[in-house]
Amino acid sequence: MIDLKFKYSELIGKLFNEAPFEPEIAIVLGSGLGNFAERVNAVKSIPASTLPGYPVSTVQGHQGFIHFAKYENKKLLIFQGRIHFYEGYKLSECILPAFIAEQFKVKYFLLTNAAGGINPDFTPGDLMLITSINAISLKKELAEFFGAISLEQKNRFLDFPSKEFNKIIIESSLDEKIFLKEGNYLFGKGPSYETPAEIQMYAKAGADSVGMSTVHEAIYGAVVGMKVSAISTITNLASGISKNKLSHSEVIETSKFVEKKFERLVKRIISNVD
Repeated sequence: MIDLKFKYSELIGKLFNEAPFEPEIAIVLGSGLGNFAERVNAVKSIPASTLPGYPVSTVQGHQGFIHFAKYENKKLLIFQGRIHFYEGYKLSECILPAFIAEQFKVKYFLLTNAAGGINPDFTPGDLMLITSINAISLKKELAEFFGAISLEQKNRFLDFPSKEFNKIIIESSLDEKIFLKEGNYLFGKGPSYETPAEIQMYAKAGADSVGMSTVHEAIYGAVVGMKVSAISTITNLASGISKNKLSHSEVIETSKFVEKKFERLVKRIISNVD
């Protein structure tokens, strides 16, 4: 595995110096979901651009801030915006939020994203708890990245999603009377959307949703021992299923539509974490 401690030593040192506390829960906010960071008590907000070696997000809806925040006495580390593989970054850069969370010894790591719906029972605005991931298109990069670690460590990726954390999330959705769907998330490298033929193939392979993030962060988090779970906002139907022309603006618009529901759920999840 690449020596991330050496690669990001200056960045981590700066974060440790500025951190007002040791966070318990880390949250990565996906496309269009960044406003959640402004709904909690931000104790310290750090622009990612001021951190040495931190990649710049080039995608609309990813503000690029790291917040140390509190909600109901829980200490949070919130990444407002993420780094995507399709932006030209290496895997060692895309998993940086997970690595930072690991350095702070965070116990729970919640990933969120915007995804295209493949399951015909899904509609834009649904929230989907990820129960499994398909990372076939990242196999080469993952093998190179994790090449030096033991087989036992590699197999820890099977600990995603965390059964304990997923149980908390499901209980939280019931508390808030939010219907939380469940399904398999398939990773695509992007940046282009998938063709209708590809979506048909993914559907036959058992994919319920498709997106361009999350799996590498989830795998890294599980491998290093964090309790990792992930929630997708189904912002659009995938190519060949949707009657509309796919666009990032549709992703942002739907995310805004479900913003309050998403906020209620995440706040309840934070409250329910021991």
